[in-house]
Amino acid sequence: MRAVGPRAGRGPVVGLPVVSEIEIRVRRFDAPESQALIRAALADLGARYGGSGDETPVDAAEFEPPAGTFLVAYLDGQPVGCGGWRSHGDDGETAELKRMYTAPAARGRGVARAVLAAVEHSARDQGRKRMILECGDKQPEAIAMYTSAGYERIPNFGFYQDAPGCLSYGRPL
Repeated sequence: MRAVGPRAGRGPVVGLPVVSEIEIRVRRFDAPESQALIRAALADLGARYGGSGDETPVDAAEFEPPAGTFLVAYLDGQPVGCGGWRSHGDDGETAELKRMYTAPAARGRGVARAVLAAVEHSARDQGRKRMILECGDKQPEAIAMYTSAGYERIPNFGFYQDAPGCLSYGRPL
């Protein structure tokens, strides 16, 4: 797009957001770039809640299609976010969202929403009809994103279901 008008030729307007294309790729859960983002996610959770951040048992094989998928988001070729889903329950209809994370430098640029949409699309493509997730009450930005994306509180489930501050959400796909 060519600049026209009184600012033509004077460079970018300071204060306007820079729009970057977010690229999302399927990656193995145990791939080095996936693991680097997961370590950062766990460090963030550890800072909020203490300990290692999350003791939930997770096996990389759970994120292999058709039982699950793991995705990494890139901005300008750099991995900046991740998220995945794994099957939950025996009916083959429910997917559990796991390891959603966006690097601090990339926050506010739509990465998490793009990853969430891609994770939901992947789960839907594998026949899942519902997405559920577990998070804690010290993650207000995550809670705000999930509720604005149509997630509603459900009975707690999973590893932390009886822990203080555990919040579980779900929505139909």
